[in-house]
Amino acid sequence: MSEQPGVVLAWRELAQRYHDASCALERELQERHGLGMSEFEVIDRLAGAAECQLRMQELGEQVHLSQSALSRAVARLERGGLVCRALCEQDRRGVFVTLTEEGRRRQEAARPTQRAVLTQILASG
Repeated sequence: MSEQPGVVLAWRELAQRYHDASCALERELQERHGLGMSEFEVIDRLAGAAECQLRMQELGEQVHLSQSALSRAVARLERGGLVCRALCEQDRRGVFVTLTEEGRRRQEAARPTQRAVLTQILASG
């Protein structure tokens, strides 16, 4: 099998940029807003959803977290009063996650920080 150094190099550069961005996001969001990167992504996705609400399964597909990591993130956000969970009336196995007013406020406050970090990291490559 022949080696494809261009593809390997591209992959390593992509992985490094992701690492740099995620570390910077984690640090800045935590220091300035008390949110982890995954927590911010959850409330940011909810803020953009109809009625600021998504089924847990849909949310997981959008934020690219494992089911257990998503459950932990949502539990932290719920303890902080930023989201609430409710059973789906039509399907009792389904769970809806809804952004609260406090969650909306924190998302709006943290969004400029997230966008600035992404701009700085991704524009420099």
